[in-house]
Amino acid sequence: GQELRDIFVFAVIAGVLMVFAVLVLLYRRFLSPFVNLGSLVLAPLGGVLALVLCGLPISMPVYIGLLMLFGIVAKNSILLVDFAIEEMRLGADRTVAILEAAHKRAQPIVMTTVAMIAGMLPIALGLAGDSSWRAPMAVCVIGGLALSTLLTLVIVPAGFTLADDLEKWIGPKIGRLLVNNEPHELGARPQPAE
Repeated sequence: GQELRDIFVFAVIAGVLMVFAVLVLLYRRFLSPFVNLGSLVLAPLGGVLALVLCGLPISMPVYIGLLMLFGIVAKNSILLVDFAIEEMRLGADRTVAILEAAHKRAQPIVMTTVAMIAGMLPIALGLAGDSSWRAPMAVCVIGGLALSTLLTLVIVPAGFTLADDLEKWIGPKIGRLLVNNEPHELGARPQPAE
């Protein structure tokens, strides 16, 4: 009921904040982690669409499936963004780095998705155990993985490009603001620019 939904929402918010904190430390950038978190919106979208198409209710197993989806979708976007950032640190052009990330990381992302979908299919089709209870979870995971994998390979690179442009635009402005607000020593006059 309502208590279960409240606990689920709290768990998702706590998990997202922890992932954000870790990504800021990992990337040493502030806006790129928002690209990863933005991709999490894709996880429930595909899952809910699959449930609606199959006419299945949203129940407790669906919430468990959504938590699994959040983890896998976040991992997929982290693989892409981390690879692109590392390539850029090594001197690669941003566009080249993003294309290389999509090319090199597409295989592990698709392999993970295919393996998860194959593992969930027997449950979704009712071939294993009590399918009436677990089938909604499997259908939610399959739909969420299929849609999010397709969209992650398109939306995450585009979002990363926007975040990088924004960082390059905001960075110098914040730098100038911090430098101008530094207190000058008493009696010291700013030297004229040569």
